[in-house]
Amino acid sequence: MTYEIRHDPEDNRFIAEIDDHECQLDYTLDDDVITMTRVFVPPALEGRGIAADITKTALDHAREQNLRVIPSCPYVASWIKRHPEYQDLLGGRELPE
Repeated sequence: MTYEIRHDPEDNRFIAEIDDHECQLDYTLDDDVITMTRVFVPPALEGRGIAADITKTALDHAREQNLRVIPSCPYVASWIKRHPEYQDLLGGRELPE
């Protein structure tokens, strides 16, 4: 499955439109800190790795922009735990349990 993930900075989200459904990662931005608050994939599209792709895209964006990440969304926190190469984006903060 091929799809594009786009950044919508006006609405503070990353979006993938797939089969007439919108998947998204929402965030807030405060100076050099991006707080990732929610990842949503409609039930019809779950299990295809879309949430992982959007999360990786958002984290890569944070790295490119030299942003520190606060993963307040449990999915994002869990994804970072499974991918230690992204833990430096936490700026020394511990991941939530």
